[in-house]
Amino acid sequence: MKKVLILGGTGDAVKLAAKLATIPEIEVISSLAGRTKKPAALVGQVRIGGFGGAEGLAHYLQENSIDVLIDATHPCAGQITINGAIATQSVNIPHLMLVRPQWEKTTGDNWIEVESVEAAASAIPESVNRVFITSGRQQLEPFLQRSHISPHIWYLMRSIDPPEIELPNSKVLLDRGPFSLEQERKLLRNYHIEAIVSKNSGGNATYAKITAARELEIPIIMVQRPAMPIGEKVTSIEEAIAWLNQL
Repeated sequence: MKKVLILGGTGDAVKLAAKLATIPEIEVISSLAGRTKKPAALVGQVRIGGFGGAEGLAHYLQENSIDVLIDATHPCAGQITINGAIATQSVNIPHLMLVRPQWEKTTGDNWIEVESVEAAASAIPESVNRVFITSGRQQLEPFLQRSHISPHIWYLMRSIDPPEIELPNSKVLLDRGPFSLEQERKLLRNYHIEAIVSKNSGGNATYAKITAARELEIPIIMVQRPAMPIGEKVTSIEEAIAWLNQL
């Protein structure tokens, strides 16, 4: 019996847990940070909450006799991915990163590429009046600061749960993807959006907004992914299962 811990929080993590749960010789545990109040339903054991850094994660791996760690967190999660690499190295267990391919700029895209959400807030052109924020509900402080400098900007924000920070001159849509191209076209037109803030999440669930923005010639302020630690990586659930079967 192999005990596998999945660092989750993505649709890929949910699907991977469901697939692994059908393999008799694998016991799967999914770990969620607990930021989403109503996470997607998961198959198998679930733990919620942080570990307390790389050291805390290493302690959890040892205490619970985890044989394998698969990191299927959001590609822009950053710190937990670094912690996973450090922790697995310290306790000497196999470690895999399931990383969906990032979106690539194509003909007709107007991307302003930045390194952080803070930089994205600063990069909103002064001529823009209506901005669609899709970079997450937990990093709104930079936009709050920007609203003090540019009070004319109106923000539309979409997230699964309500944000903790309330932006002045804004509207919140509570929704969970995937979103169709027609939905995204309609949203951008109805709210007269002039710019979008997005992280380069990759995958298909929210790519429709990229296509809609291209069609409507709306610029996207695209937050790039943080650097990934060195280690074994795959881009699909099938590859992750094949990797696991080879151990």
